[in-house]
Amino acid sequence: MWNTIRTALISSLLILITLFCALLAIVVSFLKNGDKFAHLVGRFWGRSIIFVSRVKVSVQGLEHIDNGASYVYMANHQSMFDILALLGYLPVQFRWLAKMELFRIPVFGYSMARAGYISIDRSNRKSAYKSLQAAAQKIAHGVSVVIFPEGTRSLDGRIKPFKGGGFYLAIRAGRPIVPVVICGSHHVMPKGTLCIRRGQIIISVNPPIETAPYNSNTKSVLMESVRSTMKRDLERIKARGGMK
Repeated sequence: MWNTIRTALISSLLILITLFCALLAIVVSFLKNGDKFAHLVGRFWGRSIIFVSRVKVSVQGLEHIDNGASYVYMANHQSMFDILALLGYLPVQFRWLAKMELFRIPVFGYSMARAGYISIDRSNRKSAYKSLQAAAQKIAHGVSVVIFPEGTRSLDGRIKPFKGGGFYLAIRAGRPIVPVVICGSHHVMPKGTLCIRRGQIIISVNPPIETAPYNSNTKSVLMESVRSTMKRDLERIKARGGMK
């Protein structure tokens, strides 16, 4: 009963905070370097909801990345809280690579577009290919992006098979892939439920994997290398911390 009441209160706050931050992101996006300010608003949004949810987040492995470089960050996807944790606690400027449907959400979608987030049209193969090419050009010019290569949230917290679009993107842009492992968010809010539990989320940043040695014919080898890295790191975190 208490969890239901707590979730309802948090959900109400989440809606209010989200609406406020979406409107604020739109306003600051009109300033010089507005996309960077809008990302900072997103960071405030993520941290605020994490705070009211009584969830703790810790980050490991930041020494592996250069804040001045651009990367394609690839993270496993266990929960909606993955987005909040990455926005709030990954201390780099990045843009989301997101499906076009999200950009059609009133206010929220417009704020994403104003913040410089990159939409991918998955309505058909030709449209998806064109949008990936456009995204690759942005990344090649110094924009870091975050991608969930599984394509959707995992039901059991394990890392699902990867989709190839993000890897094509990284190879095309010539940027390294940084495997990022998220552990604990599945306990906080599993897929298929609106219940929000207290808990701890660990974000583990692994060393970058260069994409220069790969091409479209060897993309599957790169995919397996990234996935194996993430699976090993997830097991390491679980073994050391007893996390779910």
